[in-house]
Amino acid sequence: MTNPQPYGTPDQPRLAVHGEAHLEVDPEIARINIAITTRGPDRRTTLDDLTRRNTHTLDLIKSYGDAIEKLETGAFSLTPELTKHGRGERVRTYHGTVCITAELTDFTALGELTTRLADLELTRIDGPWWSLRHDSPEYGKARRQAVQQAVVRAREYADALGTTLAALVELSDPGAETPTTGYGRPTGGMAYRAAAPGAPEPAPALDLEPQRQYVHARVNARFIINPPTL
Repeated sequence: MTNPQPYGTPDQPRLAVHGEAHLEVDPEIARINIAITTRGPDRRTTLDDLTRRNTHTLDLIKSYGDAIEKLETGAFSLTPELTKHGRGERVRTYHGTVCITAELTDFTALGELTTRLADLELTRIDGPWWSLRHDSPEYGKARRQAVQQAVVRAREYADALGTTLAALVELSDPGAETPTTGYGRPTGGMAYRAAAPGAPEPAPALDLEPQRQYVHARVNARFIINPPTL
């Protein structure tokens, strides 16, 4: 049994093309990281203060309701700081840290929340990082446009030969449809440090402009065309 011709035959010519789509769309999610730190003379006092401030921060974030897509607690640490001088090592102070990640879908609420978090004592805010959801319909839209472009391109080639498409024999996805920014590497991001204790009044809400996301899709397609008259 002979293998089929990979590039077609005079009776069944094959036509190979690719289609691409490039979309520029609004982000769907903004992620911020919050690091709460505290310092105290003994372990229990430091832990109690960190627990209190962590609860206050979580309550503040949760107060934004449906604007919060996801809320997670990450790293937690409570570390003793030893004295550098003297005959024996002694604990000088304790440092406590807890990290929180929040994802928001309401970007108006994002500006207000970011400012309120930055007003908290010994709190660091990093972000925002903009992205699309993993199941965003924008990916499907880009793939459909790439397929449509491949069909249009194939028809143009066939028309140049004075013939028409007969059948699709292969459609492959190289996997290049992910956004150029990458969901795991979201774009944007700044750092905000909390205002010093005793600030006279809360800072106005930040006006954050969402960063546009780029989605790219590519497909390869092979067609059989009706034999042209050359």
